[in-house]
Amino acid sequence: MTTNQAPAVQRSAPAAAPETAGILHRRYLLVTAGACALVFLAAFESLAVATIMPLVSRELDGAALYALAFAGPLATGVIGMVAAGNWSDRRGPVGPLYASVALFVLGLLIAGTAGSMPALVGGRLVQGLGGGAMTVALYVVVARVYPPALHPKIFAAFSAAWVIPSLVGPFAAGIVAQAASWHWVFLGVVGLVVPALLMIVPALHGLHGTPAKAAPAKAGTPEGTTGTQRWSFRRLAWATLAALAVLGLNLSAQVPGAGGYLAAAAVVVALVAVRPLVPRGTLLARRGLPSVILARGLVSAAFFGAEVYLPYLLVERYSFSPTFAGLTLTGGALAWAGASAVQGRMGTKLSNLRAMKIGSVMVLAAVVLALVTTLLGWPSAVAIAGWISAGGGMGLMYPRLSVMTLAMSTPDTEGFNSSAMSIADSLGGALALATTGIVFGALAGTAAGTATTTAGGVSGGSFAGVFALTAAIAVVAVVVAPRVAARKRP
Repeated sequence: MTTNQAPAVQRSAPAAAPETAGILHRRYLLVTAGACALVFLAAFESLAVATIMPLVSRELDGAALYALAFAGPLATGVIGMVAAGNWSDRRGPVGPLYASVALFVLGLLIAGTAGSMPALVGGRLVQGLGGGAMTVALYVVVARVYPPALHPKIFAAFSAAWVIPSLVGPFAAGIVAQAASWHWVFLGVVGLVVPALLMIVPALHGLHGTPAKAAPAKAGTPEGTTGTQRWSFRRLAWATLAALAVLGLNLSAQVPGAGGYLAAAAVVVALVAVRPLVPRGTLLARRGLPSVILARGLVSAAFFGAEVYLPYLLVERYSFSPTFAGLTLTGGALAWAGASAVQGRMGTKLSNLRAMKIGSVMVLAAVVLALVTTLLGWPSAVAIAGWISAGGGMGLMYPRLSVMTLAMSTPDTEGFNSSAMSIADSLGGALALATTGIVFGALAGTAAGTATTTAGGVSGGSFAGVFALTAAIAVVAVVVAPRVAARKRP
C-alpha cells in the first residue's frame, strides 16, 4: 500500500476486537448487516422505480413529469450529501444518519400513497434528499466504527449490496406491481428500512462529535477547518445551485431550439457550483485526494454514461429481446461484485494505485469495444464480453476510492470528503447521462436510409456518438488514475 493510504489518526474503532477480526466479527456483525441492508434497500428502490415508472405514469397521467421523477431525487441528493457531510463534521454521524433515514422513509410514504403525479414527484424529491444524506452518513460511520484495515472489506460489501439488487430488483418490482399494486413497491421497503437501522444503533453509541485529538490538516481539508466545524450555509447554497443545474441539464432536451444552449449553460453552472463542494484542486486533478474525488466522478461518468445505451444497441441492432439484452448488465454487475470481493481479500497485496490503474484501463477498453462493435458491425458477443470486463474494473476501483478518501481524511473532514466523493459520483453520472442523451438525440436519424441505420430506425451513428463521448471521458480517467497517489515528501 502506498504511503498516502496510511491513516493520519486513530479511529474510534473498539479496541476489544482482535486485529484478525473481519467485518463479520461479533463486534461488527450487526453494524455490517444493518449498513449493507440500508445500501441494498436504497439500490433496490432506485432500480425498482425504473421498472414501475411507466405503469405509474400511465395510471397517474404523468407523462409530462416522467423525467422529473428520476432527475429530482438525483438533484436533491446532492443537497443531502453536503448537509450530511457538514453535520457529520460538526456533531458526528449519528444525527445525520437518523435524519437521513427518516427523510428516506418519509419520501417512500409520500410516493407510496400518492394519488397524483405531482405528489409522487414530491415524495421522490424527499426520498432523494434522504438517500443522498444516508450515503454520506454511512461512510462516516465506517470511518468511526471500523479500523482502517477493514475498510476495503466493508466497502466491498457495500459494492456487493449495491450490485445485487440489479439481479433481482426489476423482476421483484414487476411481480409486486402486477400481483398487488405499484404503491407497495414504495411502501413495502418502509418495513425493511427500520429494522436495518435498528441493527446499527448499538454501534452508534459514543460516536457523537469528533474525536478529541485531530491530526494536522491534510490535502483536501476544506478552508477554515479548525476541528469544530460550523454550519456552512455557503456550501449548502452551492449544493442547491448544483442540484438545479443538474435538473436543468436533464430537462434541457425538452426545450425545442434552445435546448443545446441551456444544456451548455447548465454544465458550466454545475462545474462552477461544485468547486466549493470538493477539495481544492479537484477540477485541476491535483495529486492526492483531489484526484481521488475527480477519478470517482470520471469513472462514474464513463461507465454509467455508456451502460444505459448498451442494451438499447443490442435490441435495436442485434434484435435482442429486452430481457436478454438486460442480462448484459447483469453480467457486468456480477463481475463488479466479484472484483469487489477479490480486491477486499487481497488487501495490501493489491495497492490502491495499481487497482486504479488496472480498473480504469478495463473500463476504457470496454467502452472502446462497444464503440468499435457499433462502427464495424462486430458480433454482439464482443461488446457483451467487454462490458463484463468494465464491471470488473469498477469493482476494483470503487471500494479503493472509498478507502483512499477516508485514509486521506482527518476526523473533522471525514464528512466533507465523503460528501465530496458522493457528489462527484452523482454529478459525474448525471452530467454524462444528460450529455449522452443530447448527443444521442442530435445524431438520431442522421444516417437514415444508410447502412448505419438500425432495423428500428435509430441511427447507428447515434450509438457511436455516445460511446465515443464516454470513451473520451474514460481516457481522461486513465490519465488521472496515477495521480491519486500523493507525491511523496523527501
